[in-house]
Amino acid sequence: MDAAVLAGGWDPGADRIEARIVGVGTELERMPWTRAAHGVALEELASVRTFPVQRGRRIAPGWWWSSSTGRLVHYGFGAMRTQIMLLDHDPQVVGLACSPVELAWLGEESAVAVHAPHLMARLRDGSGLLVDCVGGEGVPARLADHAPAMAAAAGAVGWHYRIARPPDPVLVANVRWLSGYRHPRHGGSIPTGRVAGVFAQPLPLIEGARRLGEPIEAWPAIFHALWSGVLGAPLDRPLHERTVATGAAE
Repeated sequence: MDAAVLAGGWDPGADRIEARIVGVGTELERMPWTRAAHGVALEELASVRTFPVQRGRRIAPGWWWSSSTGRLVHYGFGAMRTQIMLLDHDPQVVGLACSPVELAWLGEESAVAVHAPHLMARLRDGSGLLVDCVGGEGVPARLADHAPAMAAAAGAVGWHYRIARPPDPVLVANVRWLSGYRHPRHGGSIPTGRVAGVFAQPLPLIEGARRLGEPIEAWPAIFHALWSGVLGAPLDRPLHERTVATGAAE
């Protein structure tokens, strides 16, 4: 997070933060944040907020099928969809949810403040990540006010928090392309071990495709391997047939 966002922020203390989640029967349940973070599988909960369709917005609310979990993840706008896609591509992410928790605390003047981070991700080490997504217009004033409390709450339970700004467009374009091959069916025609073996030494993608057999059969397996991390390649540069890829180390 930008230092400017944290500067001058007020830390309410994690023991004074309440978590609100959707429980059984869609009833709102309240509990201490520390209990929710350590004792509730937040990544499996429904969203505590809704995202209405807004006139003039290019991308309406929708659903993303996550290859990390095999489940649908809700998103409310384009910046959220992009961040869900990038998190789904991250090998450290094993769970994803849209706004599964709302945090409430007393502000500096004893007024109740509430905020529901846009996304929550469960990481491979068991910790969590809270994410707020912003577009090109920058960080809204309300989010800037609440961000220090979110960072403090996350840090107090061994989690992480970040405000996700628009990422590099080349990276987004590459990952979006690979996401079309994220379903396991694309890796079924050619075993991933064979794909990794062909690329044991750095090799242009087209050369690897030819060694794997018919390119029309090999390309989906290669793209799936790039998505899933079986192959590594520089995704901050335009992806093309001469891009050099390498089998990921065990």
